[in-house]
Amino acid sequence: MPPNPRRRSLLAALSAAAGGTAGLVPAGARAQLKLDVPFAPTNFTLIDTMLRVANVTPKDFVIDLGSGDGRINIAAARDWGAPGIGYEIDPALVQESIELAKVAGVSDRVRFTERNLFDADLSKATVVTLYLGVKVNLRVRPKLLSELLPGTRIVSHDFDLGDWKPDLHIRLRDYGSHVYFWWIPARIAGTWTARLELPGIGARNHEIVLRQRFQDIDAEVKADGAKVGLRDIRLAGDGLTFIMMEEVDRQFTFRRFFGRVVRGAGSTGNVIEGYFRTETEGRRSESPFRMTRTVVAEPGPEGAWTYVRGS
Repeated sequence: MPPNPRRRSLLAALSAAAGGTAGLVPAGARAQLKLDVPFAPTNFTLIDTMLRVANVTPKDFVIDLGSGDGRINIAAARDWGAPGIGYEIDPALVQESIELAKVAGVSDRVRFTERNLFDADLSKATVVTLYLGVKVNLRVRPKLLSELLPGTRIVSHDFDLGDWKPDLHIRLRDYGSHVYFWWIPARIAGTWTARLELPGIGARNHEIVLRQRFQDIDAEVKADGAKVGLRDIRLAGDGLTFIMMEEVDRQFTFRRFFGRVVRGAGSTGNVIEGYFRTETEGRRSESPFRMTRTVVAEPGPEGAWTYVRGS
């Protein structure tokens, strides 16, 4: 990866400012705090990788939980144009972050707040960054799942989220570090119905039962009462893709579905819309589809939603 001149200038600015902010830290101030996570700054190559993996753009709002000296938010604002906020319990580090943001010229785009990360307001986040440790990651996981909107991206330096497997895991061998990435999954478990206009066949009524554990989906499908095969089911945030396989008149047909949970004013997350591509020998076509949830699954263990079909 070629050197990033903006990242180099940010590093120089932060390094130059470090001496000027040292006097802002009261003697013994950190010793008086009981910290769940000791301050350990993330190096700038790792920050650059984290923000690239999260695909940060100026349209995003980045929240850093346990923001330390603010370098992740400052980099997101200066190098990627993304505003945001850092939550940090150490008042000395909050003051240091504010001063460093001034030096980097991004004070109008980033804020730093002295607050316990478990009390942080996540409502504006489209990206959340973490460098917290194994135990704290697991403690904050329920907050992430319950408060963040589907499709929000989470990126963590070195520490995963337990049995919630990442959507992407990168190992940076030169640094002995790891970067983990997740989308917040939409809760789509339950029973869905769809009336599909199938090329060469006509309209058929489909019932789709989905069970969910984080982004892992298990499904059963029937078309006019007959069982249909489903494979390669993938949920990425609020986007759902899968392949439906049917044998009709001794001809095997694949239909690739690309859908998204409908969100917005008045939406309850009970509609998925998109299109499917029919692939048979020598012929392809695309058609729209709409799925409507008729039964919402009950919550199971953390991150899981299950539905058992009635008799």
